[in-house]
Amino acid sequence: MRLIAVGRLRAGPEADLFARYNARLRPSLEVFEVPEGAGAPAEIKRREGEALLAALPRDAFAVALDLGGAAPTSEALAAMLESWLAGGRKLAFLIGGAEGFSAPVLARADHVLSLGPLTWPHMLARVMLAEQLFRARAIATGHPYHRAGRPGA
Repeated sequence: MRLIAVGRLRAGPEADLFARYNARLRPSLEVFEVPEGAGAPAEIKRREGEALLAALPRDAFAVALDLGGAAPTSEALAAMLESWLAGGRKLAFLIGGAEGFSAPVLARADHVLSLGPLTWPHMLARVMLAEQLFRARAIATGHPYHRAGRPGA
């Protein structure tokens, strides 16, 4: 699996958490970082979009993380992930910058996934994605990491 993200994840708590979950994830995420764009917001979005698409393998199944996407349960994400992995195409997750994705990136995406209705810094989105992918794989293999339902219910 591949993660193509705008910006550089510098040393710190976010990088440590991402590394923790990615080390446990099978297959782990191979990270490709593209530079943040400069200029007016529309220009930033265009430049970052071009860089994301250039880093995306042509035959990959692309999943764009975007607020406008579907926000599945962890169990539903586990089923989708297993389906995507079984599809035989390289799987690539895309995380945009502060201006979001350009229209061509969203048009190229095979699936648009939301981590929920809240806005998150893109560096934390990496951590959340790695944890949710690890959780999805744990659900699929019956590992006890995931506890369904509400605690104490």
